[in-house]
Amino acid sequence: MHRVSKIVAAGIATAALTLSLSACGESSTESGGKDKGVGLAFDVGGRDDHSFNEAAARGVDKAEKDFGVKSKMMTAKNGETEADREQRLSSLAEAGYNPVIGVGFNYGKSVNKVAKQFPKTTFGVVDSASQAKNVYGMVFAENEASYLAGVAATLKSKTHKVGFIGGVNNALIQKFQAGFEQGVKDTDPKTKVTSEYLYANDDKGFNDPAAAKGKAKGMLDAGIDVIYTAAGQSGNGSIETVAGKKGTWAIGVDSDQYLQPGLAQYKNSILTSVMKNVDVAVYDLVKSVHDKKPLTGNKSYTLKDDGVRLSTSGGFIKDIQAKIDAAKKKIASGQVKVSETPAKQ
Repeated sequence: MHRVSKIVAAGIATAALTLSLSACGESSTESGGKDKGVGLAFDVGGRDDHSFNEAAARGVDKAEKDFGVKSKMMTAKNGETEADREQRLSSLAEAGYNPVIGVGFNYGKSVNKVAKQFPKTTFGVVDSASQAKNVYGMVFAENEASYLAGVAATLKSKTHKVGFIGGVNNALIQKFQAGFEQGVKDTDPKTKVTSEYLYANDDKGFNDPAAAKGKAKGMLDAGIDVIYTAAGQSGNGSIETVAGKKGTWAIGVDSDQYLQPGLAQYKNSILTSVMKNVDVAVYDLVKSVHDKKPLTGNKSYTLKDDGVRLSTSGGFIKDIQAKIDAAKKKIASGQVKVSETPAKQ
């Protein structure tokens, strides 16, 4: 097997959630089953969350078009257990899907465990590290792209007050917060950043647009005029609220939310989006299996290699692009180190 040499740091955490999987219609042992295509296990919200899941789905869609592979996509529900995840991953592998991909850190443990039971199947996990010979760990420098979002927010704010809304207060979402806050501070120390979370430790934080609406309204009422939300499907509620107030901006996450059909009516209020190229990572893995050279090990998708980036759709950051590019250059060169944990207030 081809191993990726770049090893990522341990201890990565994420907002990804557990899955709900209907039973597969067919089953077969690994040794006798025919590859059915890609098995993709979504976060809550499904592929139409216009964010994280949608990005993973695009990678599979492209693979289907390029290679003619089939796929099985399933959607998560709140509050599932480790046993639920293991059972679902096992069902996909037994049914003949290859690769089997878990979208989110909560699948890190179960993917690595189940993979050992199916050594001929390649597994992938987004936002978690590989700990088995046949697992490909796909992780991202969310903090680096979030830094650029902080630069953009600061330069566009007229009130010198910007906000961050996280879905769940865990280590992964703190990476988004940390990068954003550092980008703001380095651009203008006088600009005030307010960071709040929808839930402390409940995965519902990524599937509660109503909660994000309320949080965003509170920020707007306090004079904040740019809000960056990293909360999966919940972020749609934040974007909708921002779009209802003239002169304010929303910053999207994971996918280019300006281009999402489901958010089209709000697109003129979406300043930019912090994009994680989950689609590229997923496609890389599917292609490698198709080429019979399956990727394993870990790969970190960083700002330097465009694994994460800011979207430019709408042209709203065109006037400040030079300053964003300058900040990107400093990060890529190592001149600026972006923290993965928020500074103590």
